[in-house]
Amino acid sequence: MSQVTIYGIPGSPYVRIPMLACEEKGVAYTLVALGFGDQKSPEHLARQPFGRVPAADIDGFQLFEAQAIIRYIDQVFEGPSLVPADPKAQARMNQVMGIVDCYVMPSLSAGIGFNRIVAPMVGRPVNEAAVQAAIPLARTCLKALEDILGGQPYFAGDRISLADIMAVAHLDMVPASPEGAELIAGSPLLAWLDRMNARPGVAKTSMRKMMNLPEPA
Repeated sequence: MSQVTIYGIPGSPYVRIPMLACEEKGVAYTLVALGFGDQKSPEHLARQPFGRVPAADIDGFQLFEAQAIIRYIDQVFEGPSLVPADPKAQARMNQVMGIVDCYVMPSLSAGIGFNRIVAPMVGRPVNEAAVQAAIPLARTCLKALEDILGGQPYFAGDRISLADIMAVAHLDMVPASPEGAELIAGSPLLAWLDRMNARPGVAKTSMRKMMNLPEPA
């Protein structure tokens, strides 16, 4: 039986991404949970020299960077393909994945989401200046993703792709912050989020479940 081991901090969007790929492919995996700061340990630096998460061991093949991990998982395991065959749809998928890494992460995730949602959970101070500075780019991100989604159920068309896996790991906490809720109000991305959150793997890997936190009342 294939062995997939993912190393990372439970609740991290980037750790969730390879977990979601495994869930969608029907691949069993093990999460080796790291605590805050453990990613800088000598043991983890041997897996990921930049001290980030996730890292993965897939049947003895060690890999880091979320995009590389999920592309490899999709290629080597059976199950529904998470990459569309049509070149234009594939290009849209790649475009969304780039947007998530380059623009969504620093604004919606690190700027707003971390400060408004994660920091209070773990007893860290909220950087109000970072929240406000993130809003313009966050607004641009959501508009760009709305335009790409259009009237489709998923970013690359009628079927879920790697783009949806990456995006939901970051966007599902957007409505949970005051700024995020205001930015995404009335957006077609909310219906997309509902579709994604109805998927068993997405529900199973929610940030609160991974952090063993109760759902909000």
